[in-house]
Amino acid sequence: MSGMDREPAMPPLAVRDFTVVTSLGAGRAATAAALREGRSGLQPCAFDAVPFATYVGEIAGLDTVPLEHGLAQFDCRLNRLAALTLRQDGFADSIAVARDRYGAERIGVFLGTSTSGLLQTELAYRRREAQTGALPADFDYARTHNTYSLASFVRMALRLAGPAFVVSTACAATAKVFGSAARMIAAGLCDAAVVGGADTLCATTLYGFHSLGVMSDEPCRPFDAERRGISIGEAGGFALLERSTDRIDKDTVFLLGVGESTDAYHMSSPHPEGTGARLAMERALSAAGVDPSEIDYVNLHGTATSVGDAAEDRAVADVIGTTTPCNSTKGFAGHTLGASGVIEAAFCALGILDGFIPGSPHTRTVDPTFRSGYRRDGGPARVDRVLSNSFGFGGANCSVVLGRAA
Repeated sequence: MSGMDREPAMPPLAVRDFTVVTSLGAGRAATAAALREGRSGLQPCAFDAVPFATYVGEIAGLDTVPLEHGLAQFDCRLNRLAALTLRQDGFADSIAVARDRYGAERIGVFLGTSTSGLLQTELAYRRREAQTGALPADFDYARTHNTYSLASFVRMALRLAGPAFVVSTACAATAKVFGSAARMIAAGLCDAAVVGGADTLCATTLYGFHSLGVMSDEPCRPFDAERRGISIGEAGGFALLERSTDRIDKDTVFLLGVGESTDAYHMSSPHPEGTGARLAMERALSAAGVDPSEIDYVNLHGTATSVGDAAEDRAVADVIGTTTPCNSTKGFAGHTLGASGVIEAAFCALGILDGFIPGSPHTRTVDPTFRSGYRRDGGPARVDRVLSNSFGFGGANCSVVLGRAA
């Protein structure tokens, strides 16, 4: 049965505008250019002088990004990245238009992050009082580390007053907020929503993933026969979602469906059969009323870990099939942890609007035991429907379906 004959479980939402900042560059144009050229932003890690070899997607210049309009109290690397991202692509102007249209109190802010402003606490800890161990008096946990500080900062920066919260479900966080926004709009609690989030480099993630033995000493090679683990990146991304209105044109991308699951198989490993991933994809397709055959491209979670890639390959082959083009874009900007959901949704939206499928930098030889239709090379393509996967620690899984106007 074609997806055109199926009743969507979720009313589509217009992605009115979106913006993104990664190690590939700031804004949509720089991002699209890097994706088209196959140019990676991964470089040898020089962050925090870590004593092991790895590659990261570090964003240059974050230490000097100013926080304006009385927002200096939120100063930390995470909120500086959020500020930089909000300034790209005229996104703040789009929010101003929406604010005039709906009212500040009718626009929600639903964001995701993994580590939030943890770096600020690390820096404060290094300055603790030698005798008592007390943290420095100028350390403001509530505004620079607390998970909600990101939403508080964004609400103030955009002058919004609607419902707001932050989701922290590891690497699925900024995919799940698309579902959060859809539910809040459907419930009548807001008319539009800012979704997205950010994550930045910090010692805890670098040392933590290294201790797990899943950090590559070279740029990550997703789905490669000799993949050696992840490359961590930092990124910020935001999108404005609205109910579908008469202000729709060929350049409008829609959020068509969101599927979520929690397999709770293991704290840091997915179910080897891809059970949770399969369920998330099936639910996203069902919510969108889309048949697997109508998906033109799958953006895989694809972190380049041995177990994770194998489980996702099995799930994708079972649900989508073995010929649909798919790959992981982690080789471009690294695994941006809690930001990866919105970042890769932005990559997919650019592919829909600009007519291309991104490649898979650094992947050399696709694992011959895999069955999915993995593509190393990108190129021009008609892309009408995409499925983007984001899977996190603890078995938190989320798949998002995006598409162009019919």
